[in-house]
Amino acid sequence: MAVVVVTDASSRLPAEELTRWNIRQVPLHVLVDELDLRDGVDTIPYDIHERAHVTTSGATPGELGKAYRRALADSGGDGVVAVHLSAALSGTFSSAVTAAREFGPLVRVVNTRSAAMGVGFVASAAARCAAEGGDLDAVEAVARSVVPRGSAFIVVQRLDNLRRSGRIGATASWLGTALSLKPLLRVDVDGRLVLAQRIRTTSKAHAALVDQVVEVVGDRRAAVAVHHVDNHDAADAIGAALTERLPQIEALTVTDMGPVLAIHVGAGAVGVCVSLSD
Repeated sequence: MAVVVVTDASSRLPAEELTRWNIRQVPLHVLVDELDLRDGVDTIPYDIHERAHVTTSGATPGELGKAYRRALADSGGDGVVAVHLSAALSGTFSSAVTAAREFGPLVRVVNTRSAAMGVGFVASAAARCAAEGGDLDAVEAVARSVVPRGSAFIVVQRLDNLRRSGRIGATASWLGTALSLKPLLRVDVDGRLVLAQRIRTTSKAHAALVDQVVEVVGDRRAAVAVHHVDNHDAADAIGAALTERLPQIEALTVTDMGPVLAIHVGAGAVGVCVSLSD
């Protein structure tokens, strides 16, 4: 058998990628109108991020434990590497640590300190190592080695969602009240969402986003994912600009940000996740 990688729905990995690398995915939750909708399982309205009184919830220890138990059985006892959304952005990681205690050293939990494909890049690299015959220690080591090679940036159109979700609580002082402010945010080394640049217009913010990614990648090889919330045109334009300025990019994908992250960042947001090659 082989080590099995488990991740959560924040990873934005397409179904074919999950199947190809035998990655198991645990849903996150969208809570609306007394309904508990599971990202990746239930149908979630495309405009969920525009609705009032919508909240999100991470995967529970019970859900994670069930997923780990099945994955461990399917691995034939070889083990599980669990790769999850930043502990600073979601309670999923702490729930994963709690759930993993039941299995001792056979389940290893990795904090990606990222979100969206920042999580997906780590999960995919770990799963490829498993498919190549890597043992539990090797697969965990690959996952942990990819984490510091990742970067993530995002431009939001409105600040309401971030304020409401509490994801900018400690940094609210730099936001001010300017309606035209389009902050360029980044995920820092601890997996927190912090200010990278304070910008007044969307076009300049998107240009700064491209510049930041180009600076991070330099002349190295990298995989890049451009995410958006109902803003495909801007995401395509940013993807085209990155392809032109970074011809050495090994893979570039453009995809939605998913309902859970969309609820926190709001309509029109565009983000980029980068994973540098070793």
